[in-house]
Amino acid sequence: MNDSCYPRRRANEMDINLQFWKSEGQSFLDRLCLWMDILDPVYFLTSDAEIQKARSLLRSTEDQKRELDDAWRLSLSSVHSDTGAILPTIFRPSAFFPVAIPLVLASLLPLKGVKLALLSQFPLQCYTAGFNYCNRNATGSKEKMTRERKALMAGTVALTTCAGAIPQIVMTHYGLKTRPVQMFCRTVLPAPLAALLAFFSVLVVRGDESRHGVRVFDSHGNCVGISQNAGSKAVADTALTRAALMGTTTALPGLFIRVLRRVSQQRNLWLMAPPEALSAVLALSVMIPVSFSLFPQLCTIPKVYLEPKLQAATEDQQLFYHRGL
Repeated sequence: MNDSCYPRRRANEMDINLQFWKSEGQSFLDRLCLWMDILDPVYFLTSDAEIQKARSLLRSTEDQKRELDDAWRLSLSSVHSDTGAILPTIFRPSAFFPVAIPLVLASLLPLKGVKLALLSQFPLQCYTAGFNYCNRNATGSKEKMTRERKALMAGTVALTTCAGAIPQIVMTHYGLKTRPVQMFCRTVLPAPLAALLAFFSVLVVRGDESRHGVRVFDSHGNCVGISQNAGSKAVADTALTRAALMGTTTALPGLFIRVLRRVSQQRNLWLMAPPEALSAVLALSVMIPVSFSLFPQLCTIPKVYLEPKLQAATEDQQLFYHRGL
């Protein structure tokens, strides 16, 4: 998570990725179809040289959309849309499913003991915080992560890890092992808790966007200025998508297992683990493109919602900003 991968760009430049999102993916279904292509794991394994070659082709070819579909998908799945820098391999959108699925499965295991619960939560919370950071709006990106930012990231991971283990802490540390309590802690509590922690992680990790603002562009792709209001909206919208992703992915396996246990009368939690894992894999594979598609990558904001100085700087009634991912 080193900021050295984000070189500084001129303030009036709109990256070609943002230019693509400006003209494509206007509806949810369009965005969903695009993300299903972009998230192909093949792009996760692409080398930096191939990505740079694709970007060069996109800049030099007029009929980009029709002739260079593969180059577009590679650029959109591997390059930061603010800086034009190649994303770290494991934090590319196309890497989210293959990297996150074993971490999610580990967090769903019916582990006994607080230490094991913390151990299963820690890598998942580390990865989601890193993904949120690397795919943020990088308007105010610096060459190196500050000491304060490192401390904030570490604190976020520590807090979400401990909070994620709350169901096991309730059952183990406080000795609440009655059947109703176990049912609540294993089937009811995990989903809203996962959604809340995902929401919180985005809010904290990307808090600089709300405090310092993000670039807003006019209809011609020219930077009008920096808006805190647009930054707050970018963070809030992305936090909602991540909450939907993690909450639904956690809820569906629990519901599936509850129905399966009623039908089969099976009470052994470990025998239920394989079908629960399969349902989690299916839920995550569906929810990743769905959650990424809930809001556009290049969002619009009415001029009246911006700061007065920005309203006076343009005649456009709708402006654009990069939401991040």
